Amino acid sequence: MIAAAADPCKAVPDRGRAPAWLGPGSTFSGPVRYVGDGDSLCVGVGPTPAQWVEVRLADFYAPELSDRGGPEAKTALARIVQGRRLTCIADHQTYDRIAAYCRIEGRSLGDLMRRAGVREGGRGVR
Repeated sequence: MIAAAADPCKAVPDRGRAPAWLGPGSTFSGPVRYVGDGDSLCVGVGPTPAQWVEVRLADFYAPELSDRGGPEAKTALARIVQGRRLTCIADHQTYDRIAAYCRIEGRSLGDLMRRAGVREGGRGVR
């Protein structure tokens, strides 16, 4: 994974619509290239950042990085996904990201985060 100050994932434009291949219900997979926080990461569908999809986990709401537990959630997500390949099913576009349900070897990434003891509590928690 690369460390970067700004999100390097560029498959979805900063403004505008996601490409059709990332529409609701579509499946995409690849290695994790970058972890932004406790519930967002980049999936490298291809070799360049133009083919990296920023994903917002649809089934886990981590605390914001600036909130209590946020940095620990990011560390836990990075530890879980490091060197792994994800398979994701797109749910919808949210800003320049795709909200998606992602799995590692058939196991839900949201469930893996909960099993790791990461508490939910971000703004998107229901």
